[in-house]
This record gives sequence, C-alpha cells and structure tokens, in this order.
Amino acid sequence: MGHRKVNAPRRGSLAFLPRGRAARQTARIRFWPHVEAGPTLLGFTGYKAGMTHVFMVEDAPGSPNFGKEVMYPATAIDAPPLTVCAVRAYTQTPYGLKTLTEVWMKDPPKDINRLTTPPKNPDPQNGFKKMEENLDKISEFRLLAATQPRLVGVPKKKPELVEIKADGAQIREQFEYVKNLLGKNVSITDIFKEGQYIDVVSVSKGKGFQGPVKRFGVKIRDRKSRKTKRGIATLGPWSPSRVLYTIARAGQMGYHQRTEYNKRILKIGINGDEISPKGGFLRYGPVKGAYVLVSGSVPGPTKRLIRLRYPIRAPKKVPEAPPKIISISLESPQG
Repeated sequence: MGHRKVNAPRRGSLAFLPRGRAARQTARIRFWPHVEAGPTLLGFTGYKAGMTHVFMVEDAPGSPNFGKEVMYPATAIDAPPLTVCAVRAYTQTPYGLKTLTEVWMKDPPKDINRLTTPPKNPDPQNGFKKMEENLDKISEFRLLAATQPRLVGVPKKKPELVEIKADGAQIREQFEYVKNLLGKNVSITDIFKEGQYIDVVSVSKGKGFQGPVKRFGVKIRDRKSRKTKRGIATLGPWSPSRVLYTIARAGQMGYHQRTEYNKRILKIGINGDEISPKGGFLRYGPVKGAYVLVSGSVPGPTKRLIRLRYPIRAPKKVPEAPPKIISISLESPQG
C-alpha cells in the first residue's frame, strides 16, 4: 500500500489576526455609510442589558414561516439620550480627513471633567461663523456626544465621549442641522425607527489567555499521546525554519472589537418596564428609560457600551412595515 495523503481543514479563522486585546473598551467606528435622506446622525450608543425572546409574526419575504407566529431571541439595549457636547468639521486632504475646527457647547455636563478637560469659555457663535465662512472646504461634520451612565443600571458616573457622523442632503443643510443640535440631548427615536436594520459595534467578552483547543477549535489528541493532549501535533514543516503565523497557538481570547452586520430593530420604546423581566436582567437590573430591542445577540458582556450604526451593507429585501410583536417574554431569568 502506498502512502495515503491526509487532508484536514484548518481549525479556526485567520480573519482577525493578531488577536490582541482591544485598545479601549469603547469601540471605534472606522467607517460611516452614505445616506440619501437626511440630514441625520448615523449612529447612537446604548448599554447592553441582557437577552430575552419575543413572539412575532414572520414578515421576511420568502420565509417558509411567512405570516406565522415565530419566536426570536432578542437583545435589550438601554439607550439613554446623548448630550451633544461639540461639533467637529473635517476637510479632505491628500492624506485623508483632517480636523478644520471644532465648536464646544457653553456649559458642558460636569461629568465630562472626569473624562477630559473641555475648553474654557467656548464661543459657539464665533466658531459657527468660522465654519460657515469655510463651508466650501468642509467635507463632513461629526458630533462629539457624551453618554449619560447615571440614567441607567451601570455602576459608573464617568461618561463616554463618542464621535458620530452627520450625513444626508447638502453640506449647507448638514451645517444647519448640527448647529441646532449643539448642547441638546438626542434621543434614539430621533435617529432610528422600528423595523430598520443596523450594525452593532462593540468589544467582545474577554476570556483571558486560552489554549489552542478553546481558541482555535483544534482537535484534542489521542489519549495515548505523549507530552500533551490539548496541544497541537506539529508546529509546522522543517522548512521554512520558523513557526508560521497560521499555526494555532495559545494566547489572548476575547476582548476584541467586533462589528456584527444587519441586526433588525424589533422595538424602540421609552418605558423600560415593557421589556424588563421580573427581578430585572441578570447582572444589570431593570431598564428604566428608553431602550432598543434588536434581533439576535450582540458582542460583549452585560453593561458594555454598544455602538449602533446605519448599515453599511443593508439587505436588499426589507419588510416595509415594522415587525408585529405579539409578546415579549418577561419571565424571571432565574426561574
């Protein structure tokens, strides 16, 4: 018998190498889509409260369950209003976007001092005048918005400051839109609507230092194997005489920034009692105010900041009406 060649699929994805820890706990959005309607903000934030399930009428065109009552898992995200602290104008250069100028509100929230030092005695009127004079140079506007963790079940006072792009219509209309928002609170109902698809960006749960079996899903070796059972059988060929990056090794697992595309908004509300289970969400408590219920799961543990964004590759077939929800499970997660 000749030598039989053995083929085996590689274990684990190489799509996200190197799997280092995220630089910071608040996710950074590197790309914003272009929208025709507007002007509008392209994103929002919320804190992950937990998961539940909903019974709704299946409205996906082409689904075998179309028109029937189906059960969907859903994630509750606590979404208090954002405070617009500053407006930033960007100009396009051969080396990418550069900040032209930014305008801060007069009396930013006191909690901002826990995070950064806002400019002393800002002059929004003069700042907007400078922006208007250079409107032909400006390619886009982004808002610096502060979260309000005091309003939710998160045990902290220090807000997060996130940058959210404004888009839609002409640059002049965008300018008037962001000018009116400075210093005001923005609600999730101003940006998203029920039935819409969104992308969620977040930092996943940290798992610490893990071996190759858990981290890459490699096979556990035979019980008679020498040295180790939860290691890999070979570190690679004799030549090239180094360990290739494609080899599954132990290392950091989790606490990575991840983007999940096309999560559908099942429900948006201002009264958290509609979705809070008996006794509250585990490790979070009850949702007190505004919330958004999205289909499926989102990355990250309870209490983590989740960033919501207009979809960059939305599905082509989207039901026109918002989903018809029959009931939301409010059973206690602890029984």
